[in-house]
Amino acid sequence: MRPGERSPRVGVDDELPVCATCGVQREAGDRPAVCPICADDRQWVPADGQRWTSMGELAAGGHRVEVRTDAGLTGIGTTPGFAIGQRALLVPGPEGNLLWDCVPLVDDEAAAAVDALGGVAAIAMSHPHFYSAVASWSRAFGGVPVFVHRADEQWLGRTGGVERWDGTTREILPGRTLINTGVHFAGGTVLHADATVSEIPGGALCSGDIVQVVNDTRWVSFMYSYPNLIPEHPDTVVRTVRMLEPFAFEAVYGAWWGKVVPTDGKAAVRRSARRYLSHLGLPWPDEV
Repeated sequence: MRPGERSPRVGVDDELPVCATCGVQREAGDRPAVCPICADDRQWVPADGQRWTSMGELAAGGHRVEVRTDAGLTGIGTTPGFAIGQRALLVPGPEGNLLWDCVPLVDDEAAAAVDALGGVAAIAMSHPHFYSAVASWSRAFGGVPVFVHRADEQWLGRTGGVERWDGTTREILPGRTLINTGVHFAGGTVLHADATVSEIPGGALCSGDIVQVVNDTRWVSFMYSYPNLIPEHPDTVVRTVRMLEPFAFEAVYGAWWGKVVPTDGKAAVRRSARRYLSHLGLPWPDEV
């Protein structure tokens, strides 16, 4: 390739619109006056108005994809930081790697780095704020399936590769199970990786910001809206603890670099939920 030229593997999507606030990519020509994800009360539209960019503009401006280890798993992020700034995770195991969540940019260097780690067999999403350039990531790895809970399908900017799923749990690759808790969004989902596939002994919960690892990484929290500080309903928080009870996990991986509860993760979720209800002046249910 000539200097500055990008290969057909990822370059074909370079000019598609990307919301500069949430980082979600849309189809060609689909540039609404306001990004529907940002117009929702869980997100926000900047005071100076909606702005659209593209993967091509991001790359031309010096953005690139960073692939590096984060507490034992491979993290994938965008540098310099852009939009919400989350990093995705590559979760290995039988029948291939699972890409958990996504980022707004994919380039040839990142695709090659992920190829060297075994590529991507499937992609799974926690919630709409992290849909990012997921259709481009799917296409870059041969059109692998993208698992999105049906309750959140209305928020999709692109549908390439998307496989909608229903219910509360689904094992999509051996040892890797999606759990729909309903925190943050109706389809808000976490990923459980059991001890046979996780790089962390004892299993791991990859939580995005459905179960949010906070600055004091001994704890997590739960919110309906993070930027607008709207708390999650306490019944949903209790339901989440109940749903996670059958699953063993030692670590909890949040959505940003370094936001990891390294040990005692399941107990951290439980005690954090109890603290959450306590600060709302509510008792913890005896049966949980």
